[in-house]
Amino acid sequence: MGRLDNKTAVVTGAATGIGKATVKLFAQEGARVICADVDEEDVRKTVEGINTNGGQAESYALDVSEQESVRVFANYVEETYGTIDVLFNNAGVDEEGGKVHEYPVDLFDQIISVDLRGTFLVSKYLLPLMFENGGSIINTSSMSGQAADLDRSGYNAAKGGITNFTRAMAIDYARQGIRVNAVSPGTIETPLVDELAGTKKEEEGREFREAQKWVTPIGRLGKPEEIASAALFLASDESSFITGEDLTVDGGLTAYTWPGKMLMDNSWKETTK
Repeated sequence: MGRLDNKTAVVTGAATGIGKATVKLFAQEGARVICADVDEEDVRKTVEGINTNGGQAESYALDVSEQESVRVFANYVEETYGTIDVLFNNAGVDEEGGKVHEYPVDLFDQIISVDLRGTFLVSKYLLPLMFENGGSIINTSSMSGQAADLDRSGYNAAKGGITNFTRAMAIDYARQGIRVNAVSPGTIETPLVDELAGTKKEEEGREFREAQKWVTPIGRLGKPEEIASAALFLASDESSFITGEDLTVDGGLTAYTWPGKMLMDNSWKETTK
């Protein structure tokens, strides 16, 4: 406890899933947390829960893909808090779009706009609030930014861009005491997974989870709290000599080149039951 005492943190995509788990953990560790999300109602509920439990948080309705909205948000944060210590660029969307020749242009633009452009815009306008005292920026990338997925080229492009954008910022601001890292989750049990693959109550969702369990060396999906813990490490002084890093938290899924024997060895699948 207390790893973020007296620090001010901004988290985007804070209403549900990884963002919700992270703002709760940041608050437990002593941070004042500004919770931004396009879903005004859900982010308000998240903040109410934090404050009820003795934390310090406020909600802000924000579309990270809208430049003027982000600029106004940054002005508000500066006027209210003066400086910030932590920025977690977590807002993102994902959806299958088919092969590239059939991929809807509108969908590609939406994913790039929210995931990659949103990370750029929020960083651009909030970075100056770290110039005085330094700070830590964490960007949510993905294992899908390191390798490709079938029918999700827009998401792959956005997350791959975030990973290298993270390195660029790390170089740009290292001498100003600002560290910039990414966290790359594997498949995490979140509402986004429910939307993409189906819920645990749906047959399609159950089949997806069983497939993920046996192909992931640790044998299960990740939890939002596990990504929050990684973000906390990167936000805290415990990672004071780490910058430009992409921390993969995927249960070992990207540790191998291809499933190989796992496809043929039923005993491997049985170990997840």
